[in-house]
Amino acid sequence: MKLDIQDPRLTAYALGELDATEQQAVEAALRTDPEAQQAVATIRALGNTLRTEFAAETSAELQPGQRATVAQFRPRVPLALRLRRALNPTTGRVVGGLALAASLFIGVLVSRPDLLDRGLVEPKPQLPSPVTTTPGKEHAVHEESPAGSDVDNKRTAAAQPETEIMPTEPLAPPPMPSAVGRQMMLSKGAGNAAADLGRMDGEVDDMLSPVQSARPPFNTETYDHISDNPFMSVANNPLSTFSIDVDTAAYANMRRWLRDGALPPKDAVRIEELVNYFPYAYAGPTDAAPFATHVEVASAPWQPSHRLVRVALKGKVLPRRARPHSNFVFLIDVSGSMEDSNKLPLLKQSLRLLTQQLTADDHVAMVVYAGASGTVLPSTPGNQKGKILAALDHLEAGGSTNGGEGIQLAYRTALNHFIQDGNNRVILATDGDFNVGVTNNGDLVRLIEAKAKSGVFLSVLGFGEGNLNDAGMEKLADKGNGNYAYIDSLNEARKVLVKEMHATLNTIAKDVKIQVEFNPTKVAAYRLIGYENRALRNEDFNDDTKDAGEIGEGHTVTAFYDVVPVGVPLALPGVDPLKYQTPPVDPTAATTNSGELLTVKLRYKEPAGSSSQLIDVAVTDGGQLFEQATEDFRFAASVAGFGMLLRESPHLGTLTFDAVAQLAARAKGNDPDGYRQEFLQLVTAAKRLTMNTDAPKGQ
Repeated sequence: MKLDIQDPRLTAYALGELDATEQQAVEAALRTDPEAQQAVATIRALGNTLRTEFAAETSAELQPGQRATVAQFRPRVPLALRLRRALNPTTGRVVGGLALAASLFIGVLVSRPDLLDRGLVEPKPQLPSPVTTTPGKEHAVHEESPAGSDVDNKRTAAAQPETEIMPTEPLAPPPMPSAVGRQMMLSKGAGNAAADLGRMDGEVDDMLSPVQSARPPFNTETYDHISDNPFMSVANNPLSTFSIDVDTAAYANMRRWLRDGALPPKDAVRIEELVNYFPYAYAGPTDAAPFATHVEVASAPWQPSHRLVRVALKGKVLPRRARPHSNFVFLIDVSGSMEDSNKLPLLKQSLRLLTQQLTADDHVAMVVYAGASGTVLPSTPGNQKGKILAALDHLEAGGSTNGGEGIQLAYRTALNHFIQDGNNRVILATDGDFNVGVTNNGDLVRLIEAKAKSGVFLSVLGFGEGNLNDAGMEKLADKGNGNYAYIDSLNEARKVLVKEMHATLNTIAKDVKIQVEFNPTKVAAYRLIGYENRALRNEDFNDDTKDAGEIGEGHTVTAFYDVVPVGVPLALPGVDPLKYQTPPVDPTAATTNSGELLTVKLRYKEPAGSSSQLIDVAVTDGGQLFEQATEDFRFAASVAGFGMLLRESPHLGTLTFDAVAQLAARAKGNDPDGYRQEFLQLVTAAKRLTMNTDAPKGQ
């Protein structure tokens, strides 16, 4: 089926207003229709333009009475159709600011996405009042709403099978305009609002491309400083030791910045998380070990005289009957900072997806926190989805953020329902903006470190923008024996919580450390690419009290070393001769076992274990060229190179965005979910932004 670009279903799809059957049909058509794909991108671009225009206004927020009045009604016409009517379908030109303002008036006043359903104007049914919370006390969930109520309808819809969204879409559906944008239309009146929107008349391509919208002017996002790993001399530093990392938050966050039309802050780019975002076709273990180890060596694409070494792990996949039962506690931030549509509303949609995966053998409790914390759902079997979804539906944002108190209650709840040999886990969903109680990152980390000893693991899901505490959330997941993902769209939620649910939430090995010993007769120097904040002391490798990373079921982990062979020139800073001990032995005179390039050693513990086990793998170099390496090796290397470019690494060599795009395109291979194709689009977006000196940049 070929779609007419005037078909209103394109706009409905772009704004997420199709039912499952319609959505599936449109997605099937889009895969083979570039013109229709471009139309979808244009519609989403316009949505982002509207958001930017509204956010730029400084009018006061809606008063409670005004908000209540607006919330009594639903729009007469779907938002998708209103937007389509405001566009000339042939040229893409905005026609008539007044018509556009009038058609969007009701939709942009309401911040809650569930009020944008299709249908006639009708009073909004009154929902039960939000669950109130009291410190240290648990509250039973509200009784189920009467049949046919709005809550019941949403619960029924949530229970339907999910339809996959086309993963190659250039932009996620635009969030709703900000509160000040909504108030702008009230305070100025439709005429003035139309005049404001009329400024956007002109060709859509001229006013905004999918990666050119401006970011909000005020930003307090927090990232830890990262300094690129330097080259290390093997003569002085023959060992490299680090903790593995399976987090993916940095990739999704980087994508969000680029789609918003700005380069991400350098410290937001953790290269290992970019590389580990993608699934790779590594073989799993054939023995009793929880993961298999694979090492591959080829020339470095950015410096052909160097060797690029990939160390890769692949976690085992358990049979369904062998998977442990889960005891989950959803720890949900419902503070005032979570009010935006890409925070609590998206969070609720994401946890609905996860809820659909639960079985009768799983249990989930729900703890919320704002100024205080409380239990809104006691531990409930996973097949009682109506109760779980109803508790989610009732959540509303408001108040300050006492994350420390919520963490205490969540762990206490998890321990009260602890499953021996099960998957006991707190899932923290937040923007990380803790501002009451324990607010210091260091104190929160110490709190989590203490709780991690209980056997309850922690996963962190980050949401939103503007005040995102990325640094704090990454630390909490690291010290809580868990992982950290950033959810920028429902597509990402589906990837993390549905497609990769068991990798995300079912740990098969903990405290996994890697130590590489380089042969000084073969290697003059080396550099670990990424993992800067995962570095360990060499002595930590054999110390079972030292915390390290976790691997989930089926997880793939990838790390790269840029290796300088003996004889290849490299300027390294030296040190003065030692006064009290013999200097290192001349590398060329060292004795080795063979022609080995290096040895990789790994230590890990069973999920409930306290003693580590050792694996070691000797590696030789067959002289393979980069072009002869496996597809996964070459694609992962292109992603690492992209991260180096975004970080403006001093070790770029010959790397350019064009070179990265060529490397990735040649190694795209089988891409069933479209993640690699999306990566190519992001490379193009980053290149355009670096060429545009006026483009905003993350600080």
